[in-house]
Amino acid sequence: MRGSWYYPHSRMNPTIRFKLFLMMVLEFFIWGAWYPLIFGYLPSLGFTPTEQSWILSTFPLAAIVGMFFSNQFADRNFAAERFLGASHLIAGAAMLSLVWARTFWPFFGAMLVHCLLYVPTISITNSIAFAQMKDAQKEFGIVRMGGTIGWVLAAWPMTFILVDSERVHAMPTTGFVNWLGTVLASGLTGPALAAGTRWTFVVAGIASLVLAAFSLTLPHTPPKPATTAANKFAWLEALRLLAAPFILVLWLVTFIDSTVHNLYFNWTGTFLGTEVAAGGVGIAGNWIMPVMSIGQIAEIVTMAILGVTLKKLGWRTTMILGILGHAARFAVFAFLPEYEAIVILVNIVHGIAYAFFFATVYIFVDEFFPKDVRASAQGLFNLMILGLGPLVANVLGPRLIGETFRTATGVDFRSLFLVPFSAAVFAAVVLALFFHPNSKFQIPNS
Repeated sequence: MRGSWYYPHSRMNPTIRFKLFLMMVLEFFIWGAWYPLIFGYLPSLGFTPTEQSWILSTFPLAAIVGMFFSNQFADRNFAAERFLGASHLIAGAAMLSLVWARTFWPFFGAMLVHCLLYVPTISITNSIAFAQMKDAQKEFGIVRMGGTIGWVLAAWPMTFILVDSERVHAMPTTGFVNWLGTVLASGLTGPALAAGTRWTFVVAGIASLVLAAFSLTLPHTPPKPATTAANKFAWLEALRLLAAPFILVLWLVTFIDSTVHNLYFNWTGTFLGTEVAAGGVGIAGNWIMPVMSIGQIAEIVTMAILGVTLKKLGWRTTMILGILGHAARFAVFAFLPEYEAIVILVNIVHGIAYAFFFATVYIFVDEFFPKDVRASAQGLFNLMILGLGPLVANVLGPRLIGETFRTATGVDFRSLFLVPFSAAVFAAVVLALFFHPNSKFQIPNS
């Protein structure tokens, strides 16, 4: 690892750090507001598994396009903060339009527009943040923690929004505490929950417009024009780095872990909300997002200690622990669904799984890749983290839960969850055996 661990004179300006932190809060608040519940919402509109896959695949397809656009065209032609603002202005309007979309093509079109404009901003926010940092190992975890907080903040208001108001009004209560208890215990279910899910698009759309305005206050991050013909195709240079075996291994493991990570979102909301008699956990609709956000709360703590963990354990061990976090969670889902408290608490490992693997990958790329292709290298790994991994998960997920593991009484959740469990264990073993980073790594010759 380059550089020393702590430089008091190299810290970011506190005002800039706070702005970057708030940028991350808003960036991931948008995603966290609509993403967890959409998997149960789409079937309620009558969309087939194929139509659901097309809609869900707009996000990863946008990530694939973004590798060539945001990290190539946008980076070299626009100031990053201005691109961020313009993107969120259009993406926010598209998200708000989903409130009224009821048929496939309008819904698919609006979601596609939103994702094509939103997904590239995930890389852009990283670029803005890294441009202001002196020591990425020490500073990135704290700034990126804002994204985790944003995801959590998007989840908990739904406890009060997705509530059966008629039931609350019909039940006699005295005092604020009793009223609050009635509200929290009156979550929407069935068709009413599906209808209420439209509020998530309202919340996400408004947040996107707020970030569009806030982008005007961010530090100026000018475009980086290509200085040579070779630099105009920096993503090709990044691809050449895959000739190094340990880079290729990490890239492929990232694909597997990203697929596993996204299957969690595909299935967990349905699993938590399904009645116990049908093999689920039976959690009320207004508590599904808060329960899933427990992992993000744990991620806040994990992000805060990520730098120390990397220093003590190193790249490989930290990443392996992150992957095994996924395996542990799916094992509990598969074998202990009747223990509601354990199923809820095991979501803590989601934060460890994300921070110890994905955040570590971002820092690793910033450390190991040559400076002139570093942004494109981030896009290369985002191709797996936000593109191909989610794409595979969103194509397979609806079919596995809706067809392959569907039974006469519901879903065979045990067999379903053993699929990502096995994949995570396999990825951890591959990383342990074949990932050996070379501190003197150089870009391979043509």
